[in-house]
Amino acid sequence: MTIFLGTAGIPRDAQGLGTTEGIKTCARLGLNAMEIEFVQQVYMKPEAAREAGAAAKEAGVRLSIHAPFYINLLSDKKETIAASKKRILDSADRAEIMGADAIAIHTAFYGKMSSGEATEKLAEEYGDILDKMRSAGIKNVKLGAETMARESQWGTLDEVLQLHKKTHGKTIPYIDWAHLFARGGSKMDYEEILQKLHRTGIRHINSHFEGMKFDAKKKKHVDVHVPIGEPPFEPLAKLLVKKKTDITLICESPDPQGDALKMKRMIEKEGYRFK
Repeated sequence: MTIFLGTAGIPRDAQGLGTTEGIKTCARLGLNAMEIEFVQQVYMKPEAAREAGAAAKEAGVRLSIHAPFYINLLSDKKETIAASKKRILDSADRAEIMGADAIAIHTAFYGKMSSGEATEKLAEEYGDILDKMRSAGIKNVKLGAETMARESQWGTLDEVLQLHKKTHGKTIPYIDWAHLFARGGSKMDYEEILQKLHRTGIRHINSHFEGMKFDAKKKKHVDVHVPIGEPPFEPLAKLLVKKKTDITLICESPDPQGDALKMKRMIEKEGYRFK
């Protein structure tokens, strides 16, 4: 059992000092993971990716990447799909260079498609991306289809698991626990989700954790990240330790450093010790 825990982006104590110093700071804080955020674009050059990978290896920090948000593999515009694939491939290239484990991807909007139609189409589009990755010599990076909070976005738990099956395990579910909480009507059954993941044979779970904002007018949680609180993290911490679950937890709250350290304390309270 190994739990990797870290920040989405450079932690607060290293802001303005660059990715490599961010990785070293995570290690100094007692965290062992960091997600590199290509939110707007794949800004990192290959040489910088090599430097980040070397720093992470020395520090014992597991790296992952968040692909740019501007991705829609179900667009009705061919140029949008082509641009989306390029952003994913560029992310995968840098991930391979730095030794990052997985890429979190906001995959698509349904548009006029049903859930089943969308998943079938996405299996084809991801298949094409995977073929291009093989041709480019990218062998060690997992494409993670992220679970999404909004009803207009493809990415329920069942959908990402179906994609995993249709791509013969070559894409993985990238679980955003708070997104599932919001999309599920402010309900969360951590054990049921873990059971579904384990039944697929997934040995290591890649995931995000943050709080979700409650909209009093709509009387539901909405897709706005806030400090951890709802959904509660402590029940998940208890379950992960009890079930001896291998997982990466990336904190995506507005204060990823502070909240990741709070999450660390909750996990350690259950008897787990980070190496």
